[in-house]
Amino acid sequence: MKIAFFDTKPYDREAFTTCKDSEHFNFRFYETKLNEDTLALAEGCKAVCVFVNDTVNAKVIDGLYAMGVRYLALRCAGYNNVDVAHAYQKLHVVHVPAYSPYAVAEFAMGMLLTSIRRIHKAYNRTREFNFSLSGMTGFDLHGKTVGVIGTGRIGRVFMDICRGFSMQVLAYDKFPQEGVGIDYVSLDELFAGSDVISLHCPLTQETQHLIDAAAIEKMKKGVVLLNTSRGALIDAEALVEGLKARKIGAACLDVYEEEADVFFEDFSGHIVNDDVLARLISMPNVLVTSHQAFLTREALENIAETTLSNLRDISKTGRCENELCYRCGNVDNCKNQRCEKCF
Repeated sequence: MKIAFFDTKPYDREAFTTCKDSEHFNFRFYETKLNEDTLALAEGCKAVCVFVNDTVNAKVIDGLYAMGVRYLALRCAGYNNVDVAHAYQKLHVVHVPAYSPYAVAEFAMGMLLTSIRRIHKAYNRTREFNFSLSGMTGFDLHGKTVGVIGTGRIGRVFMDICRGFSMQVLAYDKFPQEGVGIDYVSLDELFAGSDVISLHCPLTQETQHLIDAAAIEKMKKGVVLLNTSRGALIDAEALVEGLKARKIGAACLDVYEEEADVFFEDFSGHIVNDDVLARLISMPNVLVTSHQAFLTREALENIAETTLSNLRDISKTGRCENELCYRCGNVDNCKNQRCEKCF
């Protein structure tokens, strides 16, 4: 099977070309993102593999289908950039629901510790032989309350890590899990009671701008926000205002609402036109990284293996446990129960 990979980096190519199933596939790697202008690069391929910032709207799906593409593989868990409903009867859409929840959860904790203990500032200071501790005071996580929004695999691992720091854990999920020892509360209760809030939920129409001005107003003064999920969960302009008003004590962002044209690229020699992003990066209590929480050797290996396994299963049998349900776009609510072909 020929596969066209879009928005690839060297680590993607290494992971896929060294995967144990690689000899059964013909890879075509492109650095450019998939969109209406670049879809012609998939000519002659049976499958297309995309990442978080590729555009897979109705026009792109129709264009891919017209040139013979039948499978769309996401090498990530989220699929908010894909029109899953429009893909029905055209492209089978598969994703990687669990590549390494530890990678993302551990990174989220790393960002939190870096921010509240000023580790990044200490690193920069001591490199200039400045050993002053002025302005470096942080606070203990022990005894603090963390609110976790989204209790899937990543959210649950992050909760376990927080419990290891003797933190109190509150959780919110639209679909709470029973019998797993999680203290579920309403969103308002979570906002009001949390010293730290971490986002681990997918981006949907319901969760877009889940953290907006109204939500921020309900939070504790000095709350720390973590987002390692999807950028648009937070209204970036509302976040800036919350930081300026000192309502938000710190923000740790591995994702950003308008990251598609910026993240994963080197703009160090250019002026970035995104004023909101520039403002966030300039603030001393904001830590921004470039959507790298997933980036571990283990995760890359799992992504490659699962992606190729998905394509092998769907092409041979017409079924795959990681196919996204065409009826609702929700992999956990498939009316076919994964026992029948999606189409």
